[in-house]
Amino acid sequence: MMRIGIDVGGTNTDAVVMDGTKVLAGVKEATTPDVMSGVVSALKSVLAASGLKPEAIDVVMIGTTHFTNAVVQRRDLGQTAAVRLGLPATASLPPMVDWPEDLRSAIGNHAYLAHGGHEFDGRVISPLDEAELIGIAADINAKGIRSVAVTSVFSPVNTEFEAQAGAIFEKALPGAHVTLSSDIGRIGLLERENAAVMNACLRDLSKLVIDAFRDALDACGVKARFFLTQNDGTLMDAAYAERFPVLTFASGPTNSIRGAAFLSGVAEAIVVDIGGTTSDVGALHKGFPRQATVAVEVGGVRTNFRMPDVFSFGLGGGSLVVDGPGGIKVGPTSVGYKLTKEALVFGGKTLTTTDIVVAAGRAYLGDHKRVANLDKSLIVRTEAKIADMLETAVERSRLSPEPLPVIVVGGGSILVHDRIAGLEIVKPHHFAVANAVGAAIAQVSGEVDRVYSLTSLSRADAIGDAQQKATAVAVAAGARAETIEVVDVEDVPLAYLPGNATRVRVKVVGDLHVA
Repeated sequence: MMRIGIDVGGTNTDAVVMDGTKVLAGVKEATTPDVMSGVVSALKSVLAASGLKPEAIDVVMIGTTHFTNAVVQRRDLGQTAAVRLGLPATASLPPMVDWPEDLRSAIGNHAYLAHGGHEFDGRVISPLDEAELIGIAADINAKGIRSVAVTSVFSPVNTEFEAQAGAIFEKALPGAHVTLSSDIGRIGLLERENAAVMNACLRDLSKLVIDAFRDALDACGVKARFFLTQNDGTLMDAAYAERFPVLTFASGPTNSIRGAAFLSGVAEAIVVDIGGTTSDVGALHKGFPRQATVAVEVGGVRTNFRMPDVFSFGLGGGSLVVDGPGGIKVGPTSVGYKLTKEALVFGGKTLTTTDIVVAAGRAYLGDHKRVANLDKSLIVRTEAKIADMLETAVERSRLSPEPLPVIVVGGGSILVHDRIAGLEIVKPHHFAVANAVGAAIAQVSGEVDRVYSLTSLSRADAIGDAQQKATAVAVAAGARAETIEVVDVEDVPLAYLPGNATRVRVKVVGDLHVA
């Protein structure tokens, strides 16, 4: 299967062509302000480098930061109504209660509480009131809102009320985008609701972005199906991504970690991905990124969908180096995609980490004569500062004293030349485009997280039921049923709930089905 993997970063857009497990070609192009022209030039470059015709490509996988950036920068977000089913419970903490004020204002701060919801064991809190929901829909319509997020208490246990409410809103508000929280988040009302509201406010943008990717592929003559990478290192097809843009959050670091595992052949390691602006450090467990076990904040909002346990900090190939009264300061400010214009070695006037590495004779790019007169003490102190930043980040990702190898990838990995924290460094072939490789090799996943009462069924039956449901999710997302395998099973007894309650989480992955 001929695959193209593309990863759109803040500084570079990387692309690779792979024939099965073999990397045929890999390229880096500067990310453009409009993003799409950068994708088109990366596609054209990688096709030319591989010598393949566009029609030879079977499938394209894309990793993008569009949606994370929209939330972080508070732009291109749609007005959204957050509807919670749970009265008379939950009224003391209204929807979006813990959101930053500017983000709440950006999407309109429209919150509604209605009757409905279930207990952990599926018992009804209060019946769904259709007339109440029709009244809410009329108010939403009057305000001209086109996106609705519906969250019911314990909906991962029983999705019935969310599905009914969703149908009511779709009928009353033709053409509106309706997001159900049980399709996205895990157990945990506020975090799941936050994820649903965030997804709803990105729905208009997701259509624009997916259509633009489609146009970019058409412009290059590539007629293959295309997929987007999710934040757990797996894929979803374009139509699914359009409905659930929030699942692409943090897919960049995830792609790098998966690509690092594939290129190095190492399944247990610490991965350091150094880009042009930031570095991401995460742990590799069984070839997949270790998942965060606590609520992850995106743009200041707590969410609980699956996210890699990644620590990001401002160190990259374009990071500014400032020698001030307090000593050397590296980053977090970066010249980003303007590196080839603003760095000293490229004729610019800004001192960056790339200039330091070239001056130290550890990399050969640009014109090294432009940095030949840099103060030797400045070079030594900057290199020591970079090493200290990397060591601190790696130590944060280690869970045990075991001497795991450190896999270094990304275009900015020229900054690393020695052991980090005394650990062995692995720099695989094609390290600069590991994130695009991670996108190209991604599989399809399905996950279920729900609470079962073990008074009426056994633990094995509960896990088996969750496995079946997770498999159905994976097949719906584009996996081949016969290739599906279970990669993670977790069951936790909930002693604070009656009825021998147990929370079961199952994750499965399978290979992509290409018709």
